[in-house]
Amino acid sequence: MDLDTTSWDDEEWELCNDDGFVYKRKKRRLDPASVAQISSTTDVGQEEAAEKQRRERKRKTLIKLRAKYQREIDQWDSLSNALRAMEERAHQLQREQQEAQKQAVSLASPSTTTRETDSGGVSLVDELLLQVEAQEAIIHDVSNLCDIAEAMCDKQEKQFKQSLFNLPIWASPDELMKLLCDE
Repeated sequence: MDLDTTSWDDEEWELCNDDGFVYKRKKRRLDPASVAQISSTTDVGQEEAAEKQRRERKRKTLIKLRAKYQREIDQWDSLSNALRAMEERAHQLQREQQEAQKQAVSLASPSTTTRETDSGGVSLVDELLLQVEAQEAIIHDVSNLCDIAEAMCDKQEKQFKQSLFNLPIWASPDELMKLLCDE
């Protein structure tokens, strides 16, 4: 069968593309003056409305993105400040230990090197106790930083999981069909 002999005359039919679904339909017959007037007024109004909606969606998306990144930057700033404070405290404890060692060496006389007394200066036990306390403070600070980082990771993981659970595919079949038909 030849297409030219069928009733598919190109003058009566038009090709339509509806989101990838291509089909032919009969042309609508309207007078040219009303078609021009309708298309010019609706096209301008629709284009302006579409442009306003696009700008508003873009603005809202950018605001959400900025807020998200600002929260993340604030969290990293607080972690950075905590790390700096921890480093300063560690340096201060090291200086105190070095000063205590210098005092112990200066107070110790050659006759008392084999046995240190409490009255002769800082004992070796006190010096070791200071070192252990400094190490304990450092370990405590690092543990706190690890807890904060773990909490941030858990929160981000929960948000990611929730975004997956919010997908419409998890809805009931009736809700899914309704959602698909609406869009």
